[in-house]
Amino acid sequence: MKLRILSIFTILSLILSACSAVEQFIPGEQVTVSIVYGSEKREWLEPLVQQFNEARNQTSDGKTIVVEATAIGSIEAVRGIIDGTLQPTVWSPASSIYIPVANAEWKKSHTDDLVVDTPNDLVLSPVVIAMWRPMAQALGWPDKAIGWEDIAALATSEEGWSAYGHPEWGRFKFGHTHPAYSNSGITSIIAETYAGLGKQRGLTEADLQSPELIEFMTGVESSIIHYGTSTGFFAERMFERGPSYLSAAILYENLIVAQETKRISGASAQVPVVAIYPKEGTFWTNNPYAILNAPWVTPEQKAAAELFETFLLDKPQQLEALKYGFRPADPSIPLTAPLNAEHGVDISQPQTILEIPSASVITGIESLWRTTKKPVDLIVVMDISGSMRGDKITSARSSLIQFITKLDERDRLRIDLFNDQITTLTPLTQIGDKRQQVTDSVSGIFEQNNTSLYDATLKAYQDLQTEGDPNHIRAIVVLSDGADTASTAALDEVIRQIQASEEEGGNAIKVFTIAFGEDADSDILKQIAEPSGGKQYDSSPETIQKIYDEIATFF
Repeated sequence: MKLRILSIFTILSLILSACSAVEQFIPGEQVTVSIVYGSEKREWLEPLVQQFNEARNQTSDGKTIVVEATAIGSIEAVRGIIDGTLQPTVWSPASSIYIPVANAEWKKSHTDDLVVDTPNDLVLSPVVIAMWRPMAQALGWPDKAIGWEDIAALATSEEGWSAYGHPEWGRFKFGHTHPAYSNSGITSIIAETYAGLGKQRGLTEADLQSPELIEFMTGVESSIIHYGTSTGFFAERMFERGPSYLSAAILYENLIVAQETKRISGASAQVPVVAIYPKEGTFWTNNPYAILNAPWVTPEQKAAAELFETFLLDKPQQLEALKYGFRPADPSIPLTAPLNAEHGVDISQPQTILEIPSASVITGIESLWRTTKKPVDLIVVMDISGSMRGDKITSARSSLIQFITKLDERDRLRIDLFNDQITTLTPLTQIGDKRQQVTDSVSGIFEQNNTSLYDATLKAYQDLQTEGDPNHIRAIVVLSDGADTASTAALDEVIRQIQASEEEGGNAIKVFTIAFGEDADSDILKQIAEPSGGKQYDSSPETIQKIYDEIATFF
């Protein structure tokens, strides 16, 4: 009898437990708060999202709050919000610097601002120049203040590191993310603008016409190895590939702390890296928590988002930020380890904070950057074998046409088509003079015959070595939907030739490969892309456009 009673209680307990677990999935019983945020705070934020959700926090009327957080480039996110492809409750970019532009764009089709008032900061981290410590010491660090002036001098020097007694380091290799997609990218070019003009505030649109500024920005950008969408990804690439790949890059202080924590613990074998706080001034990444003033955000979601914000700003969560190298937004919390010299940072810095310009000036700086940025020499190698028939060739054509629209006038483009033969659709020349002609030609591509993937890739690589301008970003994009069936060259030969240029580091030709469809050999394409510092993507007719869009941000 006791066993029967115990069994009944056990069954009832399981039923109640199951009901409790299911409750949050019943429509109307929960409130979802969606957040898009800058990836640099992923390690701090994601565990807190999980902790908050597991606690089953509720609104005033008893509905369970479920937070969903997605890491995405700060400016890429707001562009999606403005065009309607993203509809989050909260936008938490790396900094407030782009909010004026976001509001200006939003008000073109709405009456009110997208972000009203001044959002609270979550955590703080200054924008810094991350540099390998031996290289920083060669420039005079820590006794000498270093800044954009030094970067410009190194970027334009024919001697490179030889001028500082280190010919073995070769040319200076610099990096920052793409200003149209990433907060660190836009802060980089605004800081360049201030430094080129010798100002710290009061930028005007008239300032952007300065010949000295144009020369200064052109010089700095000439040392760029490539751009990109995510500051976190840029940091990973730098710390993974080391000084031969990048001499320095614009990152956030917390990313340097994270890298040095790995190095000190033995998880990374890289040389030490330090934060340089530009002597001309810099910006804070203040990670604002902006609850959007958008039609899709309900009063209920706003209230729930405010509860999650209160949780993030509570002292235990702010103390947790220290572990990841952030400075807490709560000024009462002392800055302790790992925010110290051992981890490459200086909490007495930055000394000078630059003024955030107006929306019109920021837009003008973006336009100026497009005329001064480093051009790309690009060869697109496209599979047109018989297996590309149907939706594949249709989506490949349309996505390539869209990709061509993203290239700037001074960029040089060549398109190679391959099946069992290799055909050059257009030679490596500036896109500005031939954009429409190339678009028309791409529209006429059709599929037939076998696949000579290795021959086509190797030919493009060898030709770009001889025809490409070493003062440009040089890249190859290879799209294939199947295994090689017709090449003379072997895979080992392709990989060997790509690896032979490793001494060029970040200035080597980048190969981006797209495995198109289920039959494509992703492993082979990964072997071709990774030695160059490029990237391999898995794609389909439904996702190919997004892949091309991401690749375009590297240029």
